[in-house]
Amino acid sequence: MTRTSRLPGFYRLSPEERLQRLRELVDLSPETWGALTGQAGLSLEQADAMIENVVGVFGLPLGIAANFVVNGRDVLVPMVVEEPSVVAAASHAAKLVREGGGFHAQASLPEMVAQVQVLDVPDPHAARLRVLAAREDLMARLRGLHPSIEKRGGGPRDIEVYLRHHPALGDFLVVHIVYDVRDAMGANAVNTAAEVLAPALEELTGGRALLRILTNLTDRRLVRAWCRVPVQALAFRDFPGEQVRDAIIAAWAFADADPYRAATHNKGIMNGIDPVLIATGNDWRAVEAGAHAYAARSGRYRPLTVWEKDAAGNLVGSIELPLAVGIVGGATRSHPTARAALKLMGVQSAGELAEIIAAVGLAQNLAALRALATEGIQRGHMRLHARQVALAAGAQGPEVDRVAQRMIEEGRISEARAREILQELRETAGG
Repeated sequence: MTRTSRLPGFYRLSPEERLQRLRELVDLSPETWGALTGQAGLSLEQADAMIENVVGVFGLPLGIAANFVVNGRDVLVPMVVEEPSVVAAASHAAKLVREGGGFHAQASLPEMVAQVQVLDVPDPHAARLRVLAAREDLMARLRGLHPSIEKRGGGPRDIEVYLRHHPALGDFLVVHIVYDVRDAMGANAVNTAAEVLAPALEELTGGRALLRILTNLTDRRLVRAWCRVPVQALAFRDFPGEQVRDAIIAAWAFADADPYRAATHNKGIMNGIDPVLIATGNDWRAVEAGAHAYAARSGRYRPLTVWEKDAAGNLVGSIELPLAVGIVGGATRSHPTARAALKLMGVQSAGELAEIIAAVGLAQNLAALRALATEGIQRGHMRLHARQVALAAGAQGPEVDRVAQRMIEEGRISEARAREILQELRETAGG
């Protein structure tokens, strides 16, 4: 069967039926399937090797976002998230974008930056020039440091030097080591490079190297994605497509003008990005830090996306943000479910993974703005939240859907009401 991300009625299937549908689409090993289902997921022994003081393993739902086409390829997107509506919203937005040809994305070179802070420099201006003059020698010291990265075409790329000032320190230097990390996230690689160069930098400057650490503002490792949604695809219920389009653009403009709204706007983008990062074993905290810092690069916090209309009146969206992700090393290799998620996606490089993640962020933003600007965010969200409320009230098995449906029909979704309905159902069943 041809691989496709278009899965009509997927949400109506049971978990077992969904897995069978995936088996028909993707040829994965029994080990990979076991990791996806949790039957052969992270063991206590594996967890103990990953972090400290391990006493257990914490589970989260893993869902599949459907309908994604990125750079002409159908992609099944694994998302690990506890919040209802996220997977459904991303899937629906991807379906709208699919009608306009899918998402287009491009990742820049995977260059990371490590910073070395050099204090107590007697002549900081001249010292800066000495470091720049020694650029080739400094990079030569780094060659051979990471053979596996260099074998793939990566390695040191540049040395940059900045003069900084702070009342508590006076003048000091910050040396940036630019390093192409290929398919790794690259934190360990660039941190090691900073440690290696610190003594040479002290000798060149006459100062004292203090901090030696990467920056998570990875603005040399950007990803851009864009899409077009035909205006007629935006119409639903009593909302004409033109009205929905204009409302989405107005909602974006609100975020562009107001940092309070921009913070929530960008949080919605990360609602889509973080679950894919978690599913693939990537550092979602690092990406969050970089994304929010990048959003403030102009001196004012602004949205990471832009929504506008083209000459034909269609909705056009774009996103640009730093995305430092990897498909080798770290949890992407040590966590069995992360390995399985990457195989399910069929990605061949860190850049390809970043392009998919950016597309998911753009889709999530489209879904949120469409809901906010039309029927309101709570209607759909609370309908999906009802099942969680039923579970919290003690519902089991078929009771969950029955309790949730009653609350939705009544328009009263609360744990107290769920308990009342559950008691009624059980009393009726008990005769």
